[in-house]
Amino acid sequence: MAEIPASLVVKLRKITGQGIMDCKMALQEANGDIDQAIAILRKKGLAVLSKRADRETFEGTVITWESEDLRMGGLSVLRCETDFVVKSDDFIDMVNAIQKSLQMSENDVANPLEIIVDGKKLDDRRTELASKTGEKINLVREEYERYYVPRGQPGLIRTYLHFNGKVGSMVEIWTNNDEIATSDALKQTAYDIAMHIAATKPLALNKDGINPETIEQEKAVFREQIKDKPANIVEKIVEGKMKKFYTENCLLDQLFVKDDSKTVATVLAEAAEQAGGQAKIKRFVRFDVG
Repeated sequence: MAEIPASLVVKLRKITGQGIMDCKMALQEANGDIDQAIAILRKKGLAVLSKRADRETFEGTVITWESEDLRMGGLSVLRCETDFVVKSDDFIDMVNAIQKSLQMSENDVANPLEIIVDGKKLDDRRTELASKTGEKINLVREEYERYYVPRGQPGLIRTYLHFNGKVGSMVEIWTNNDEIATSDALKQTAYDIAMHIAATKPLALNKDGINPETIEQEKAVFREQIKDKPANIVEKIVEGKMKKFYTENCLLDQLFVKDDSKTVATVLAEAAEQAGGQAKIKRFVRFDVG
């Protein structure tokens, strides 16, 4: 087995961030070829990901970012298997890289793993993290969103991250002029609505946004609950139950968490009116870990 200089081991460790013994063994296997050793360490990381492909990733953190002018924002999730890894410096470094990636472009993202941050793909960083920790690390398109208010359109984006880092949300609001979008009243209300979204898990903005299959499933459940009622009143009862379902699950119709005497739609309208105009929620997203 080739004798590997300590200086070469240290160099490989600086490049890859892997442990001293892992670097030494990779260099020995590569007969001192540092490029080949890097490839060996990468294969090790891929092997870890493959071996743990079916493992559950119930731990992790939600990542948020919003621009200073509040016209761009991002929300993502990095998942792993244990809370111990979440607290590690390597995991935190990966989180910081993802947050940087959220700031990089207004373009839609086909695959966040292909984004290059500080000269390295997020996929390579994920593989290295898996190799270091021995855990499955997940970063997927379905949990990676970037919002931006289109040029020329007045509006703002706010994000909210719960104190435990396990729940986050993002909302995009359009207004009829820039003065409203930049008003303190609307900035605060938009943030409060993002917090509301994190707390209540709405299914859609309004009932038109709810999957028709979900609606039919709910109706079927309600009909089953009252199947012993006279047939002529079943549909009326189902209709009443569906109204409550929409109130509980459609963002605009939900009672606001900070003031349950008003709906979210009312709270937003009042804030916009206070600022001298109108506002509407364009879209929202919510992610959680657990």
